[in-house]
Amino acid sequence: MSRTIYITTPLYYVNAQPHIGHLYTTALADTVKRFHMMMGDHVYFLTGTDEHGEKIVKAAQKAGVDTQEFVDQVAGVFKGTWKQIDFTNDDFIRTTEPRHKEFVQKILKQVHDSGDIYFDQYTGLYCVDCERYMTVTELVDGKCPDHEVEPVEVKESNYFFRMGKYQQQLIDHIEKNPEWIRPKRFKNEVLSFLKQPLEDLCISRPKTRLEWGIDLPFDDKYVTYVWFDALLNYVSALKKNAAGDDVFDRYWKECNHFIAKDILKTHAIYWPTMLMAAGIPLPKQLDVHGYWLSGESKMSKSLGNVVRPLVFDEQFGIENLRYFFFREMKFGKDAGFTYELFVERYNSDLANGLGNLLSRTASIVKKNLGGKVPEQQDTTDAERPLIAMAKKLLETYPQNFDDRSFHVAVEDIRSLMAAADRYINEMAPWKLARDDERKKDLARVLYTALEIVRISAVLLSPIMPKKCVQILAYLGETRPLDGSVPFEELAGWGGLKSGHEFGDVPRLFPRIDEKKLKEVLESVEASRGVEEKAGSDDLEPIRDEITIDDFSRVDLRVGIIREGHLVEGSKKLIRLMVDLGEEKPRQIFAGIKSHYAQPQDLVGTKVIVVANLKPRKMKFGISEGLVLAGGGGGDSRLCVAEFDGDLEPGDTVT
Repeated sequence: MSRTIYITTPLYYVNAQPHIGHLYTTALADTVKRFHMMMGDHVYFLTGTDEHGEKIVKAAQKAGVDTQEFVDQVAGVFKGTWKQIDFTNDDFIRTTEPRHKEFVQKILKQVHDSGDIYFDQYTGLYCVDCERYMTVTELVDGKCPDHEVEPVEVKESNYFFRMGKYQQQLIDHIEKNPEWIRPKRFKNEVLSFLKQPLEDLCISRPKTRLEWGIDLPFDDKYVTYVWFDALLNYVSALKKNAAGDDVFDRYWKECNHFIAKDILKTHAIYWPTMLMAAGIPLPKQLDVHGYWLSGESKMSKSLGNVVRPLVFDEQFGIENLRYFFFREMKFGKDAGFTYELFVERYNSDLANGLGNLLSRTASIVKKNLGGKVPEQQDTTDAERPLIAMAKKLLETYPQNFDDRSFHVAVEDIRSLMAAADRYINEMAPWKLARDDERKKDLARVLYTALEIVRISAVLLSPIMPKKCVQILAYLGETRPLDGSVPFEELAGWGGLKSGHEFGDVPRLFPRIDEKKLKEVLESVEASRGVEEKAGSDDLEPIRDEITIDDFSRVDLRVGIIREGHLVEGSKKLIRLMVDLGEEKPRQIFAGIKSHYAQPQDLVGTKVIVVANLKPRKMKFGISEGLVLAGGGGGDSRLCVAEFDGDLEPGDTVT
């Protein structure tokens, strides 16, 4: 029976670019959505950006741009990154959107009119990075435990929400719904915090201190506290979705919300008490995950140990990282990330595991069976344990996903593939191929191994959608993974179609060698701290005079732009893939972002490329040339130099 599911991530704060923490939470939501879709459920997936508060203003001031311009830019990077990574979110909400502002002001007025918001003076310890007041008991050695800075004492008059009024109601809800916060230890953590009297929540900031925010509907000298604003997005996005429709009644009661543990208090205490005051039912589930650690520290921009999604995609591939996420982290616990560990897991599980299982089996089929999937044969005692393992996954896999035991689901799939690998070694199909009287045995062994590859790809498809679809297409499995085919049928034994003819064996998971890893590590080390330096990603202009002999050494070629992408973390650069008639396009970073806000619009443009420019290592990757452009002075538009004639990639420019 199909279910209706509403999946949400936190709104990501736009004071910085996307990093591995944002990527993990969003990949988590995306994977769960894809899983539910495969199960035939109807899923709605929301993510977005949180764009108000003091940190945003400070970040914009540091960047030297207007605050609205700043949030537009960074929100665009988030949205563009998620699109490029191919996340399946149905909506992307920004807290600066009119639909959200209107809803927040409506709720504020309602709660104020009911008497749950009052005016008072307050003195407290305020953490600017958390954008909230903290109690002394929350501090560690006098500092905020998350940001490792001392809060400042602030005394001012503000509006307060009677959060303490709903303390017992919240406790009762948690105790009556023990699965409301998962894993259990986070539920216990919240209940432990609620043993102390719950203070009322300051929900405003005076405009004398902060103007960037949503105006209070009952006092225009104040703006709304960022958490009272942002936490209402999960409802505001349903009250008016991207299409302008109200879908609240359809989805809200099935809200499954994913967060990292650092925002547990705001989502397990602030948010539900706000909803109670507004008369809105609480979400169905809060699923809380741990941190990704680099060494002993949480990954953070301030510590200079972040991993940028698109940079990693260029280096190793995002889907391979998604696999690492679900293989390595036990949901709710912290997990460690290093490039060395990632490469170790990738080579072991994907290159030597799934990739090798497919290539070695398909190669024997191509060499000995005309490249066609053999007929399914009667099973023997050798196959029965494998088939039993595969059938057992039909039961355990959905349950593990529902329980958020993703690492267990991945381990079960790995065990199946390892058993298949042992089976092939024991049955030695390369020997069977030399015996004409054992053709049926050969067909049975190869069909069994290929069927395990197919089933494994089906089960891994929510985690690695593109790679798994490629594997399935190669095997002749073209049935959609959108729930139109029942899961038991799709992942059930015997779904591999006999007679399908293979093409060349795909090399989807090439091994990552030590040289490649060393290059990446050197690049990462060179870029540490660079993100804090304004303009460090700019291309330096050429200013020295040259002679005609110097110029004759410059090799100018016609190039056609095949791809154009924004570069996250850069104010000026875009990334172009330029075809020069060589074996593959070159990657070139061009400092024209302010004039080409949509780099994909350049696709198909014929440009002039300095083809023999020495490759330059940048923090975003290697730039393999230079695209010529003109203009850019004052307010003029910087335009790439392009051709409109009938020229081919690689033609010489003279």
